[in-house]
Amino acid sequence: MSIFTPTNQIRLTNVAVVRMKKGGKRFEIACYKNKVMSWRSGAEKDLDEVLQTHSVFVNVSKGQVAKKDDLTKAFGTDDLTEICKQAWLFCFFLLKILAKGELQVSDKERQTQLETMFRDIATIVAEKCVNPETKRPYTVSLIERAMKDIHYSVKPNKSTKQQALEVIRQLKESMEIQRAHMRLRLVLPAKEAKRLKEKLKPLLQVVESEDFDEELEMVCLVDPGCFREIDELIRCETKGRGSLEVLSLKDVEEGDEKL
Repeated sequence: MSIFTPTNQIRLTNVAVVRMKKGGKRFEIACYKNKVMSWRSGAEKDLDEVLQTHSVFVNVSKGQVAKKDDLTKAFGTDDLTEICKQAWLFCFFLLKILAKGELQVSDKERQTQLETMFRDIATIVAEKCVNPETKRPYTVSLIERAMKDIHYSVKPNKSTKQQALEVIRQLKESMEIQRAHMRLRLVLPAKEAKRLKEKLKPLLQVVESEDFDEELEMVCLVDPGCFREIDELIRCETKGRGSLEVLSLKDVEEGDEKL
């Protein structure tokens, strides 16, 4: 797809149109293909890498630029007269449409996008999870088959990481799977050790070793989702005199799991 801008007649190629209806009007922006989802997922931070041109259109393919009055009515501001604010306001409009607009793609492109996201979700799940019985990781292809078995439907406007966590929860109902545990070393001051250990106990999956001399040192396995809470608890309760060290991000056995 290619378009001509009405001001300088520069041909734009490789265009993906993001469309949004607001205030009874249709607005469109011209983006680079494959960059819109990167922006929405947070992978791409530079707006110039996403947008073909800093203009808001009513019809990208015909090069019809939106009127300032229509933009003002639709987006709730009436101050477009000051030149110093004009660029910022246009950027504001662009961000609004880019974040919430509907990406216009062909059926083939949409299918390719969904297949890529499906694979990415399965990859994240495989990287994060193990069989709790064997502690071995699952292969990506096995996770893909399991996702198909539960008829998981990819949500194109939701990040792959968020969907991976959702998939893990759903897969637990049909197979043996859990987040791979993190291995931590906790060092607690002697005075707070007994009291703090009781508070930490519900957050620890397995205590592998425990040594008490002038301070309590424990090596334990924890669910990654509890890491932040454990870290905050130790810092606050010991006022910085305790410590937490990550020994390994994933406690796994060698070899892939098979069903």
